[in-house]
Amino acid sequence: MALPRRKPNRLPNYDYSQAGYYFITLCTKDKQPLFWQPSVGADIIRPPQGIQRSSIGRVVDEAIRAIPAHYPNVALDKFVVMPNHIHLILALAEPDGRIISAPTKPLSTVIGSMKRAAAKRAGIPLWQKSFHDHVIRGEADYRRIWSYIDANPRKWREDCYYV
Repeated sequence: MALPRRKPNRLPNYDYSQAGYYFITLCTKDKQPLFWQPSVGADIIRPPQGIQRSSIGRVVDEAIRAIPAHYPNVALDKFVVMPNHIHLILALAEPDGRIISAPTKPLSTVIGSMKRAAAKRAGIPLWQKSFHDHVIRGEADYRRIWSYIDANPRKWREDCYYV
């Protein structure tokens, strides 16, 4: 029996080392809710004002925040750590800081490095094999995605990654 073919989740012929803004989503392995502490005595996640990250969620938060220290041409513009996934907006820039041409490392290298660092520190496999990306095209696209990330914790039960 042939294995099902995975749908490619990257734009064909797109150079992901190209400078620009990227919306990234990474899910936990088997969509396990590893990053938030569940509410005590209830089958719900704490409301946004009471979010408490688990120890693994704190490890992931630190790994995300460390991206610019390891990749000076990558700016962390916005992110949120949800119970079983994360969303980020990353900006890849030229070495002099202009968002114009190719930086030294492609997006997949940056994301792979962060995923490995977080999983190693957590001591368990954390991530699905790949990640979802969207090349942000213009100011309206950027604002829509920024607002989506900002509202994501409040809309957790409606989220497509809610399990």
